Amino acid sequence: MAEVSTAAISVPKRGVAGVVTEYGPDFKLAVEEVDVPEPGPDDLLICLNTTGVCYSDIHCIIGDLTFPRIDLLGVRSPGHEGAGVVVKIGTNVQGWKVGDRAGVKPIRSVCFNCGYCWNMAETACPSATYTGITQPGTYQRYMTNPAIYTTRIPDGVDDFSAAPIMCAGSTMYQCIVDSGLKWGNILVILGAGGGVGHLGVQIGKALGYRIIGVDAGESKRSLCMSLGCEAFADITQTKDIVAEVLKASDGIGAHGVIVTAGSKAAYESAPKMLRVGGTVICVGLPPAGTVVVGADPNEIVLRRIAIKGSFVGSMLSTERCLELVQRGLVKPNYEVFPVKSLPDAVNKLKNGQVAGRCVVDFNA
Repeated sequence: MAEVSTAAISVPKRGVAGVVTEYGPDFKLAVEEVDVPEPGPDDLLICLNTTGVCYSDIHCIIGDLTFPRIDLLGVRSPGHEGAGVVVKIGTNVQGWKVGDRAGVKPIRSVCFNCGYCWNMAETACPSATYTGITQPGTYQRYMTNPAIYTTRIPDGVDDFSAAPIMCAGSTMYQCIVDSGLKWGNILVILGAGGGVGHLGVQIGKALGYRIIGVDAGESKRSLCMSLGCEAFADITQTKDIVAEVLKASDGIGAHGVIVTAGSKAAYESAPKMLRVGGTVICVGLPPAGTVVVGADPNEIVLRRIAIKGSFVGSMLSTERCLELVQRGLVKPNYEVFPVKSLPDAVNKLKNGQVAGRCVVDFNA
């Protein structure tokens, strides 16, 4: 398990970090040393042992989403899936101590004083700040995070498993909860063999759904079926992917389809895989302006189709997902990279060569 001693933890002045040296479609990353930040009065200084690598990191480096590229926001280190240990505590912080295990999520802070926060929808808080976007991210080993919005990692969950739960796992948990599906319903996951999707397969199974996976290639088929999919449709082997999904879902379609892939084809096919009254839940982010989600209004009205968006996981969803890992019901599938190979991990993900998640080990 990737952990450090909780006794007499010393904090260096500089620490290792993955930093972007060139931005845009042909971006470049390097591993350098950067200054270790000082925690503010309400913050924790966390020494990360691991970070996951998410495709959203790539979008943020390229700058093809609906917000500015991260360098324009003053950030050089992306990333938002961190697991490590507290090494220093701000003067106002209570309830945390040096040595406590801590997780860092995509959202860094919220106001706790708006209608969204009051209604357990804090991920929509208009005052939210974002790890790896508006603040330095988890590609940086030493980072600060507000104590009040830091996740505690429970015993029995190692840091390699905890890191992907901070975004991929909690996002899928939130998405499935937002779907409104019931126990025993059929759920199709587009991109089921990816870093987000493979966790969705396991979470869905743990919550009582019947899962059909859709993805590309034999390695992803093998992974999805081993994790409990009832059926798998391979987009590289099947000419009519919709027909295959409909056949596998009682011949009438699924109750829900979660789109984790950001492709035009995925979003176009998703509504066609539903039965009457079904729901499409949108998670995967394509480059802004390249894909439109929807169907013919006649289809939406007559078949009572719903289309919903779901953002990252809340504090509660993250905690619930960690509990599933702790109980052995969810196990992230990951490939470990030493920190010096962080750029290789990002490029491998960019090129679509990853089944599951990439996790970077800061101790290797």
